[in-house]
Amino acid sequence: MAAQALKDKLIEQLDRLPEDRVREVLDFVGYLLARERRGKPSGAPDQRDPKGDPLSEFIGMADVEPFSQELDRDLYGNQR
Repeated sequence: MAAQALKDKLIEQLDRLPEDRVREVLDFVGYLLARERRGKPSGAPDQRDPKGDPLSEFIGMADVEPFSQELDRDLYGNQR
């Protein structure tokens, strides 16, 4: 599909979305443009150094029992 046809289809679809969703699309486009400016192609894996990330020590914390069971119960209710 040609670039202009894609843009026309995108505009057609945007016209069907509620305003808050259009804002989400705009935020996403801004994110994609920022990635391009940084020279990182979209879809490339994130290469951040986990040692420099203060939140890296919390990754996977919700997978540990009993926290994960309690979290599921709190979020989704008792589904058993």
